[in-house]
Amino acid sequence: MEVKKAVIPIAGLGTRFLPLSKVIPKEFFPLGIKPVIQYIIEEALETGVREIIFVISPEKKEIFKNYILKYFREERELLNILKKRKKEKAIEALNSIPKIKYRWILQEKPLGDGDAILKAEKFVRDEPFLVLFGDDVSFNDEGPRMAAQLLKTFKKIKKPLLCLYKKSKKELLSYGVPKIKKIKNRLYKIEDIIEKPKIPPSNFALVGKYVLTPEIFPYIRKTKPQNGDIYLANAIKNMIKDKKNVFGLEVKGRWLECGDEEKWMKSFLFLARKNHERIYLSCRRRN
Repeated sequence: MEVKKAVIPIAGLGTRFLPLSKVIPKEFFPLGIKPVIQYIIEEALETGVREIIFVISPEKKEIFKNYILKYFREERELLNILKKRKKEKAIEALNSIPKIKYRWILQEKPLGDGDAILKAEKFVRDEPFLVLFGDDVSFNDEGPRMAAQLLKTFKKIKKPLLCLYKKSKKELLSYGVPKIKKIKNRLYKIEDIIEKPKIPPSNFALVGKYVLTPEIFPYIRKTKPQNGDIYLANAIKNMIKDKKNVFGLEVKGRWLECGDEEKWMKSFLFLARKNHERIYLSCRRRN
């Protein structure tokens, strides 16, 4: 039951960020001094995952090659130039980009996040896997990030595990909210999932981070489209109806959302302040 692979769906066109997303993919919008996608991949690698599976759309195929693959490719020639010029800080920044083993697959039509996960089945096969959506970054300066917390719990329960984050009742009206039964500590059994509820059944929103098992795939295939999309949440709900155990973990840390302009800006400003504090403390120590 070791989790070796992470699926990262990045097929969306970033329409909420137009017109800027016409020329810069939303995955490369900056958060502090790094692009969003780097935080997502760093979080995956922190868990011990060995391979990243990107799910992309035909429209983003060239963007994927020209941005993501180029960004994560080692630039030896540039490194040599920087070494000759003794640009230590620039070398450090370049070396901070993680090295990844990856595969990619096309989601030919925009049929929802469930369909995107289904496209990764041939690479995942019979193994449990991590899912990280590109709009959700986690920050925790006191311990492991959300995905690592999920993996630690998954190793004990070996069942599908969802990421739960406390929100105010007013905020929950815009999220998927689980109906839950407490098991112990921060672990809950998921009894239902309600999208944008008028009356939230719990204090938790679902974050776009999951640990899933291969049994999710037949449920995705059987899930009926809703407004033209196949939703992962509906496939999970069908598992629950069939008495399959699905759990949720209340995670520690901060959820940095990047799904629209306002949320991304708040996340950017939060990390910018954190970087400013780090630089300030570093300067004080040197002086």
